[in-house]
Amino acid sequence: MYRRMVADPAARPAPGQSWQELVLIANRGLRAGLLRYRDGAKVYSGARFTGTDHAQDMERQLGALVDAGFSLREAVRASTTAYMYTLGFVIEEQGTESQPGEPREGFDIEERAGRLAAYPLAAAAGAEIFAGYDDRFEEGLRLIVAGIETVYAPGAARA
Repeated sequence: MYRRMVADPAARPAPGQSWQELVLIANRGLRAGLLRYRDGAKVYSGARFTGTDHAQDMERQLGALVDAGFSLREAVRASTTAYMYTLGFVIEEQGTESQPGEPREGFDIEERAGRLAAYPLAAAAGAEIFAGYDDRFEEGLRLIVAGIETVYAPGAARA
């Protein structure tokens, strides 16, 4: 099942793309695949990758990072950090919306704000937390890529 969820050839970068584009494209594709299925991220997160079906994509992504000057350790940390962000983001997204644009009970933004009226910042945060998933995912993923570039890219100051 997990193989069908993310088998999207459009999510595979073209040769010659930067490692940054590869990370962005791979994780956008993972998110799109998971969102096609109810609770897709929970199902996918329970998969145990004991076969070799995932190896080609993993080799491509790690290879692009290593070719860009990352050590294998850094490439693994970079790619798994972006992967875990994507998986966690979609788990939360699907926990609040049964389908994109269809909030689950208890996640109506105005209703939530009313319940949290004594906590104005928390009340106002609901509009940011429980809406605009596409933009929030993209911004978060770009933050991850910028962090990877800052910490691991060749020439970056190592902590």
